Amino acid sequence: MSVRHALLALLSEGPKYGLQLREEFEARTGEVWPLNVGQVYTTLQRLERDGLVESDPAEQDGPQKGFRITVPGAEELARWLRTPPDLASPPRDELVMKVLVALRVPGTDVRDVIQVHRRYLVELMQQWTRIKESEAESDMNLALVVDAELFRLDAVVRWLDAADGRIKRTAADAQEAKEAKEAKEAKEAQEAQEAKDATGATGATGATETASAAGPAPPSLPRRRRRAGAGR
Repeated sequence: MSVRHALLALLSEGPKYGLQLREEFEARTGEVWPLNVGQVYTTLQRLERDGLVESDPAEQDGPQKGFRITVPGAEELARWLRTPPDLASPPRDELVMKVLVALRVPGTDVRDVIQVHRRYLVELMQQWTRIKESEAESDMNLALVVDAELFRLDAVVRWLDAADGRIKRTAADAQEAKEAKEAKEAKEAQEAQEAKDATGATGATGATETASAAGPAPPSLPRRRRRAGAGR
């Protein structure tokens, strides 16, 4: 949020002093973003240094010292209003970072982490909804702020739901791939064993067939007994 340009917008309505600017800033933003007086005067000094506002003469210094927007200040305000914010790169969102980190922390259930934050965000949405129903209907500025916050929180909740679903599907796909790999390896091992067994059986059958083709072995002749007294 640009306090600098918010003050220029308030001064575009007419001259104002510091405390008045703070009060009107908080009222215009639904009192959602508190602003201290010190920050107001520091910003006004910088705006005056840059030639975007001018103040009353020095002899009128004090809490009622007035400030006015200059022509360059009005041009800067118009340019800022029509310049889209830089959304090209995603911000360093703390919640996104927590989910990414939880994916790699040993012993951490990332889906449980997601649900913890989801419950908190839903509670916040319920609080903002109560504010909208009780106060925002009569205050357009507050209503616009509450609507923006509800849409923002809803988008974060939907992102958490999408992240949870993606993580669940990825885990299921990984498990399916693991089971398919194990089944393939088991099948290949079984086929290899069957081929080995078939080779062994073929070798045994071939040896038997070779022996059968050679015919029966001739009977062994009994050895002749030496006659008694032979060689005497």
